[in-house]
Amino acid sequence: MSRECEEREITPVLGPVRGTIRPPGSKSLTNRALVIAALARGRSVLTGVLASRDTEVMLDSLRRLGIAASHDPASKTMTVEGAGGPAKCDAADLWLENSGTSIRFLAALCSLGQGTFRLDGNGRMRERPIGPLADALRQAGAEIRYEMADGCPPIVVSARRWTTPELAVAGDLSSQYLSGLMMAAPAAACDVTIRVTGTLVSRPYVDMTLAIMRAFGAEIGEPQSNTFRIRGTGYQAREYAIEPDASAASYFFGAAAVTGGRVTVEGLHRHALQGDVAFVDALEQMGCAVDWGESSITVGGPDRLRGIDIDMNAISDTAQTLACVAPFAEGPTRIRNVGHMRHKETDRVAAVVAELRRLGVWADEHEDGLTVHPGPPGPGVVRTYDDHRMAMSFALIGLRTPGIRIADPGCTAKTYPDFFDDLDSLCAADRRSSS
Repeated sequence: MSRECEEREITPVLGPVRGTIRPPGSKSLTNRALVIAALARGRSVLTGVLASRDTEVMLDSLRRLGIAASHDPASKTMTVEGAGGPAKCDAADLWLENSGTSIRFLAALCSLGQGTFRLDGNGRMRERPIGPLADALRQAGAEIRYEMADGCPPIVVSARRWTTPELAVAGDLSSQYLSGLMMAAPAAACDVTIRVTGTLVSRPYVDMTLAIMRAFGAEIGEPQSNTFRIRGTGYQAREYAIEPDASAASYFFGAAAVTGGRVTVEGLHRHALQGDVAFVDALEQMGCAVDWGESSITVGGPDRLRGIDIDMNAISDTAQTLACVAPFAEGPTRIRNVGHMRHKETDRVAAVVAELRRLGVWADEHEDGLTVHPGPPGPGVVRTYDDHRMAMSFALIGLRTPGIRIADPGCTAKTYPDFFDDLDSLCAADRRSSS
């Protein structure tokens, strides 16, 4: 049976889900740390890393660029022998599947060196915009050629060492363009000022990038909002610990919310680098109780959830999770300012609305987001559009609704290969009591 034909039925629970879990390492942190370690002077050891398709394609690409990088899954470590600047190879063909972080970060890294580099991905990747980043890399001196549609991969980067002191990049489609430029800048031949034009989406991801860069010794200032001055002093290798994935944690917090349970996620806290820990603030607005520990976060679900009106621009990777909690609330939930989600692994706004409607939930699609109206979902097969977050989010509905089947559950391998096993483990006690 092909992966696309597989389905996984979610077994409902009859009582509150209670338990403790530690999600795998953050994809966002792991891929950022890998890029920075590749540019650093010396050997870096990354601990608590995520093993997934997105991190595998990043590791493979770094090796194709001549960077010695190894992964020990048993100890959850990756070791990277940094180049002390741009990669030394002068040609490479990189296949990034549908990993947006990988193609955007590596396009910037490749542009620093000398040579010609081709970056490509699957069908959906070839629809995802990379034009704003390409425009900025041209300012830095690289030549960028589109092989197919203008503004989208595959692209060919003819690189040269950056010598341009000022760059501008649009920030309204993805913060990853800015993050890619910032991470490359310390390896440039001069100090670089990067200015964001227009609105910057997902600012917490930029703050995450800045924190990792500084941890590896980068010198960065922000003289005015969304303008960054980065010295060309390079990075110094180090050992670096990766936090558990806060976006992945949202599904377990959501399980507590929809079942009236109590779930603790270990390894995260209020001051975590990942902005998605703020998802629990949204659940708190819906009536959940949140306990912030020094190294854990606990969410307790209420007897009754309430619908909310919320701007999720800064934490858009958890908007699908909230949309799958919303049918169980009293009153509608309006999710705003997440139009950039349309350019992710799929058009996430349209996909969520379509699949909620498939289950009998009334949902409205807006240009900037969606509205989910309360009502009991019915059984059905949830299409996932090769989007890991669709599979994981809609699994929450299956905890309350019998007959929910997730199509192509293997798509979670992109960022969380063991998601369904971990969800089953968390819910096992209650499922035994209901058998």
